[in-house]
Amino acid sequence: MDYYLGDEMAEDAPLNAVELATELTIAWLGNPNTRVTADEVPAFLKSMHETVSGLSGEAPKPSETSDESGAQEEFVPAVSVRKSLGSRDHIISMIDGKPYKTLRRHLATNGLSPEQYRERYNLKADYPMVAPNYSETRRALAKKIGLGNKGRRRASAKAKS
Repeated sequence: MDYYLGDEMAEDAPLNAVELATELTIAWLGNPNTRVTADEVPAFLKSMHETVSGLSGEAPKPSETSDESGAQEEFVPAVSVRKSLGSRDHIISMIDGKPYKTLRRHLATNGLSPEQYRERYNLKADYPMVAPNYSETRRALAKKIGLGNKGRRRASAKAKS
């Protein structure tokens, strides 16, 4: 099997799973849209190696597999719930500790739905996904342009007839 290595094709030097996982991780980190901390890189490299090993048909060595294969990973929030909701202008993400007006797109980029996010950090079902001021601004704009009034206009037109 031939592997592409930069500008050369290497026929006599196939990459093993560790080298391939390392190359893929380096490429992933080279993407300017990838935002990770140094603590997240080893875990990503390990998962990439397990994936590459699985795809290539190699069984990962027992020392390489995690001891908690069936256990659910424990997630530590970056901030407390109180600090997360401390401002009306933004919600601070428990994933990375950064402020967002709305969490939906941020959660999607991290592969989570709002329900999964709430479950992961043991949040109540009414935990907001949108900052209060942002929600009020959007609501005022919608009212101003007349969204949601179609049914009321018909009812008032019938009542006048």
